[in-house]
Amino acid sequence: MVKEKELLLRAADRKPSVAPDMISAENASMRGGACRRSLRFWGRTMKIIACGSVPTIMAPEKYFTGRVLQTPIIEAEAPARLRAVLVSFEPGARTHWHTHPLGQTLYVTSGAGLAQTWGGPVQVIRAGDVISFAPGEKHWHGAGPKTAMTHIAMQEALDGVHAEWLEAVTAEQYGG
Repeated sequence: MVKEKELLLRAADRKPSVAPDMISAENASMRGGACRRSLRFWGRTMKIIACGSVPTIMAPEKYFTGRVLQTPIIEAEAPARLRAVLVSFEPGARTHWHTHPLGQTLYVTSGAGLAQTWGGPVQVIRAGDVISFAPGEKHWHGAGPKTAMTHIAMQEALDGVHAEWLEAVTAEQYGG
């Protein structure tokens, strides 16, 4: 515990903003072969989920066209409602049409892709772009025909529901 306090102080390279006796660190549990660490500050806990400890999965074909990988970032426990996922689309891959009861925000981390709302034009999205969809807005998003794209998808659940999945995006809709 003393060594971890020293690391916290050294990392800040200044006096701590909390009294050292208010900080404790513990190894919480072993899950999936990775250690989850917790730091306690005045009774609150910060959790660190080690890089590589959460498996990446192939996205289900019933919601996506093409090869899509998903790496969960957070699935907040109630009363919080946030879900965030790192989603990587290979060229030509995309979601099906879908909606989110409380809306969705995308942050494109790499590549270039496409997004469209129902009745609107197909829009190009690029690394660094932030895209927001209103609650209930029917939309899709994915990679470009010849470019991969990765984004962080963030949405909240309403009564446990994050998304309503609809029909696949046709080749005509995707190609414009």
